[in-house]
Amino acid sequence: MEKARNILLLLITLLTVIGCRDEVKSVVHKDTAPDVPTVISHNVKTLISDSGVTQYRITTKLWQIYSEAAKPYWYFPEGLYLEQFDKQFKTAASIQCDSAKYFEDTKIWRLDGNVRIWNINKELILTNQLFWSQREQKVYSDSFIHIEKADRTLEGYGFVSNERMTTYTLNRPSGIFPFDENRHSSKQQAGASGDSLSKK
Repeated sequence: MEKARNILLLLITLLTVIGCRDEVKSVVHKDTAPDVPTVISHNVKTLISDSGVTQYRITTKLWQIYSEAAKPYWYFPEGLYLEQFDKQFKTAASIQCDSAKYFEDTKIWRLDGNVRIWNINKELILTNQLFWSQREQKVYSDSFIHIEKADRTLEGYGFVSNERMTTYTLNRPSGIFPFDENRHSSKQQAGASGDSLSKK
């Protein structure tokens, strides 16, 4: 297993979540209508171990599974927060969003609203919408992107990235700015990743 595993890969661990703490789960009757969740879990806070070592923590207030829908999906309407730990059990990378969906048939994740990613290179990536295709092993978006690197800030519209969010391309760059320590990330409205720039 790679040490620098993409933080987005944490999402797939929801498929095999173990050790849930404070979780309340409701299972709806099998003949549920397509627009009603078949499983509802509240206050999910889960530690995930790999090879006997705690690697991840997943936190969400509400997890709904729509298995009877024409295109089955999972929905996290109250947001999702994921952390990857280092060997000292300190957060090495994280991802946060206002809401998320996982489409089972296409194996695509969609993260919406105030998507904030700290990758393993300590770069802050901000955007309003982000897609992750497990099948294609790529992350992409058409939204405004804001990336804070150690020496500069990148902004643009649309990007494509590897799953680790460490190699990326901004499709329509709108600015490259030198690092400004007086600029506060929390005041930014959107953003995401890219290291190479291309105009389309």
